[in-house]
Amino acid sequence: VQLAESGGGLVQPGGSLRLSCAASGSFYTINSMGWYRQAPGKQRELVARITSAGRTTLADSVKGRFSISREKDSNRVHLQMNNIKPEDTAVYSCNAAAKTRPQDPYDRMFWGQGTQVTVSS
Repeated sequence: VQLAESGGGLVQPGGSLRLSCAASGSFYTINSMGWYRQAPGKQRELVARITSAGRTTLADSVKGRFSISREKDSNRVHLQMNNIKPEDTAVYSCNAAAKTRPQDPYDRMFWGQGTQVTVSS
């Protein structure tokens, strides 16, 4: 599974950004996709995740500001980031939990290369 990310960049506090991630390659099924972030000196953390059934999970720190969506019949997800704060500055990485073969007993985790989001005035 290859993950192609887009949409990062520099944004002012209070602004908005939309990150997108498209999955491609050979796989049996993608069960969930999501975004993680890692700020300098901090551990990587889950930002948002969406399952193939449409169930979403959001980190407490972004609830009410960020949302995640998945295009219907597509392996493309979007992270809409509103009212961005300086503490949202991080490298954001797309993640997919997928089975590459029907007989796989569990999902494998795949990662994009990451996109930088910098919040600064």
